[in-house]
Formats: sequence, C-alpha cells, structure tokens
Amino acid sequence: MATDTSGLALRRVSKRYEGDMGAPVLDRIDLSIRSGEFVSIVGASGCGKSTLLRLIAGLDASYEGEIEFGGERVVSTDLSRGIVFQDHRLFPWLNVEQNVAVALRNAPLSKHEKARAVAEHVALVGLEGCEGQYPHQLSGGMAQRVAIARGLVNRPRLLLLDEPFGALDALTRARLQDELQRIWAQERITMVLVTHDVEEAVLLSDRIVVMEARPGRIGEIVDVDLPRPRKRGSLDVVALRDGILEGFFHEA
Repeated sequence: MATDTSGLALRRVSKRYEGDMGAPVLDRIDLSIRSGEFVSIVGASGCGKSTLLRLIAGLDASYEGEIEFGGERVVSTDLSRGIVFQDHRLFPWLNVEQNVAVALRNAPLSKHEKARAVAEHVALVGLEGCEGQYPHQLSGGMAQRVAIARGLVNRPRLLLLDEPFGALDALTRARLQDELQRIWAQERITMVLVTHDVEEAVLLSDRIVVMEARPGRIGEIVDVDLPRPRKRGSLDVVALRDGILEGFFHEA
C-alpha cells in the first residue's frame, strides 16, 4: 500500500490518552485503504471512530504503530488530506466564497487560480448564486455543503468526514448523502467517513469497517458489493444494514 501515492495504511495503531492507565482507546488497528475507495467506519459510541479519524488527519501525532499516506508517516496535517466535521465550523464574518477560499490561504496558486478553484467547488456542491451569503443566512444543509466545498477545494487525495450529516434533519441528510455519492463518483478521491448511521454507510461505501468498543478494535470489514447509485430502502441495502446492526446487538 505504501507504493500507492493515494493509499492509506494503518499498522498496529494504538492510542492511549496521557495519564489514562485503563484500556487503550484504540488497540492494534490494521487497515489498508486503496486509492479512490470510499470506506465508512461505524460502531457504538466510545469505540474510537473519531479518534482514529483525527490520527489519520494528523490532528494528533501521539500514537503507537504506523499510519502512512502516500508512503510517508502521518505526523501532522497536510493539504493532501482534507477534513469535514459534524459542525461546519464556518467563519460567521465571511461569506460562502470567502469561507471556501480560507482553505487556499497557503496553496501555491495565483489569485486567479484560487478564484477559479473556489468557483468550481461552490458549483460542485450546488451553491451557485449563494457566494455572497453569510453563514447566518444559510440552512444547516447549505452550511455543510460549504464545509464540503472547503474540504475539497485544495484537491486533496484523501477526504475525511467525521459525522458530517449528524446534526441535520432526516430529509436534508438524505439529500446530502445523495450529493456526496455524486461528488465521489465525479471526483473519485479517497473518502473515509465516520458515521453512526449504518444505512448511510451502506449507501455510500465500498467497504464498511465495523469497530468494537473497549478497547477500540476492528471487529469486521464488510464489502458492499451493490451497484451504484444505491437507493435507501431497497431490499439489498436494508438486508446489509440489518445484518451489520444484528452484529452490534450480539456484541452488546
């Protein structure tokens, strides 16, 4: 996997918070993700899903084992890895266009190239005509679209999504799931999604990593061998969702 310039490799990754003498938050995680693959991580609260995503993002360099992206050890954040959180984290004093442009502050691009990239990614998430609006003028779904555009505007090779739709109503969530399917199909960058919603994982993923808690370990990895685009409520999606959920109940 280290030879894949967009591949991600985790080998025996463990994480324990300083001063915590109990069980580790993460215990010997082994996972390889191929270039262009969409992988979701699911599991009960406290299984270490978001902690694992933070390590991959480079937001926390205190871990045991190896995390490599593009053949290099992950020790800090990098423009090649974008991230979108559940809270959109938009700057309230900046409009849509400016919030997306913030991510390009350190990019080696001319002013014209940055403007073009912002415009392209605002269009990618379907917000043409909203460039001048401020966060307080946006719905929750629109704000999260801005966050996704900001996460993509640097053309990262890997996009990390930490419960990006968790705070949205069911209808908006469904619409943005469809939008994310479309964006992934168009861009074909590697995506890793942390979610509590097993159906969301089935709809979007090539593979689903099912985590066990206390300590956080990989219980199983489920291949989602269903044609795209997938429809929520279809028999195949429901059957796979229910099979994964049944495993949670047995674990409990």
